[in-house]
Amino acid sequence: MFIVIACMIAGIGLGFLLRNHKIHFIQGFIITLIWLLLFLLGLEIGSNKDLVSQFGKLGLEAFILATAGTLGSVFFAKLLWNFIQKKQRNKE
Repeated sequence: MFIVIACMIAGIGLGFLLRNHKIHFIQGFIITLIWLLLFLLGLEIGSNKDLVSQFGKLGLEAFILATAGTLGSVFFAKLLWNFIQKKQRNKE
């Protein structure tokens, strides 16, 4: 857990130092990494025989919660992205 927090703090520090430079490729890079992480998560879940065999016991409620959580995250991330983009356009 400390490694994750340290990486995040290092990223914040690097972003602070490079805030005056335009890094054009970063948005596409982040999106690609998120899709890769989601794919790898699905691959890990699909390859776990114990977990796959328990899908029936998990039930519809767990599926709805997971789907709602994912869709909610995507929705609010998009809202945040639009807000940030609008704010940046107003500054220019």
